[in-house]
Amino acid sequence: MRVVLQRVRKASVSVDGAVTGEIGPGLLLLVGIEPEDSPADIDWLCRKISQLRVFNDDAGVMNRSVMDAGGSVLAVSQFTLFASTRKGNRPSYSRAARPEISRPLFDHFVAALSATLGRPVPTGVFGADMQVALVNDGPVTLILDSRSPE
Repeated sequence: MRVVLQRVRKASVSVDGAVTGEIGPGLLLLVGIEPEDSPADIDWLCRKISQLRVFNDDAGVMNRSVMDAGGSVLAVSQFTLFASTRKGNRPSYSRAARPEISRPLFDHFVAALSATLGRPVPTGVFGADMQVALVNDGPVTLILDSRSPE
């Protein structure tokens, strides 16, 4: 699994003009899933995301997690995170998991992250054409990949 994590002042996702999920200060997660991903990948990402210290403490040092800061998390599925542009100019998405695999894993990820954080994690609509709005804070943008845990 691959997650692009952005610290935000606020973020929302809409489908057909209707907001399906929104948060104030916290983290926006763009989530890509490969066919080989498993619950172990989800567990690692949930731990990492919930404990990652990317929020400022009173001294202005990034020393607080989203849980410490009382922030929210918005998760949006995004198969394009596994695009390959190796050949030609049209991206190939063959590395991304098909919906019958990725949808249950994304739902499991959201449920596991909600349980870890102790509060709901709003989302977009899986497979829909979504519009994501955000105010990046910092900016702080990180890429987490369960195949290359760092």
